[in-house]
Amino acid sequence: MPRSGRIEAMTDPTSPAADPRLALEFCGLRFATPLVLLSGCVGFGEEYTRVHGFSNRDAGAVCLKGTTGTPRLGNWPHRVYETPDGMLNAIGLQNPGVDTVVREILPTLDFAETRFIANVSGSTVEEYHEVTRRFDDSPIDAIEINISCPNVKEGGVAFGNDPDMSARVVETCRKATRKPLITKLSPNQTDIALSARRCIEAGTDGLSVINTLMGMAIDIESRTPVIGNNQGGLSGPAIKPIALLKVHQVHQVARQHGVPIIGQGGITTAEDAIEFLIAGAAAVGIGTALFYDPLVCRKINAGILAYLDRHGLESVGELTGTLQLHQPPPAHCRC
Repeated sequence: MPRSGRIEAMTDPTSPAADPRLALEFCGLRFATPLVLLSGCVGFGEEYTRVHGFSNRDAGAVCLKGTTGTPRLGNWPHRVYETPDGMLNAIGLQNPGVDTVVREILPTLDFAETRFIANVSGSTVEEYHEVTRRFDDSPIDAIEINISCPNVKEGGVAFGNDPDMSARVVETCRKATRKPLITKLSPNQTDIALSARRCIEAGTDGLSVINTLMGMAIDIESRTPVIGNNQGGLSGPAIKPIALLKVHQVHQVARQHGVPIIGQGGITTAEDAIEFLIAGAAAVGIGTALFYDPLVCRKINAGILAYLDRHGLESVGELTGTLQLHQPPPAHCRC
């Protein structure tokens, strides 16, 4: 379970993340900043540490790469394709398996830098349970349940698009751990608010909103899909308006139960992050932006602090869920 005090003591005083106004509590864990590095974008927490000037301390939490019960080689290439204002990816959950992650990778992580969140994936409900159980007996801070991966041919998106199956996965993972559970919701479903409610009732402590949207790119010369998996997950600025709406819709349900949201989808600037906070997110996920600006987190943290200064706010938490919707004008009687 969380060890209090370690983040505050180890924060880099030269980073905007050292400012206490950025700190928040998420599922009982203290985050030094509202930024979360998203699963699949930073490997197992080490990929960007090789970039000069980058520090995991600039993020409140780091989500590790999706992990399954046994090793996976992933999908056939091509796996990544750049699109206008975004990126398609179909990695296919390539990973070394949970035993290797727990025994060999977690001991190499510096848990004084930030919070680390495992990302659990599976092809069956039983696999989700077993992988969650293995992470429960580890130093990991929290567990994210990936029920919405759009680039594997079994499990993943099939679970995430069915509220009943989503709830069943959450319920079985809840039985396997006492650590905070965060469920990653799919945008590729009819009613994301209904899915959120079912996952909350099944025992999730937090929600990630949203995962990537399903998309395709075609090579017109060969008349074949560019992605080896035929389809993949679309991320980046192109999906931001959709993600904002989904966060707002989920917040209407989550706030009734005190369940916090990690809002994500196309965030590249402080202004983007602030929009998600206003829409209802308590924390915000950074993903695709890291691929072309590895130091973007410091810029976003600094921008959020500047906004707090301009508006006389004492903490980032004061922004969450403050969206003021337009009210329709009163109807006039036509006699």
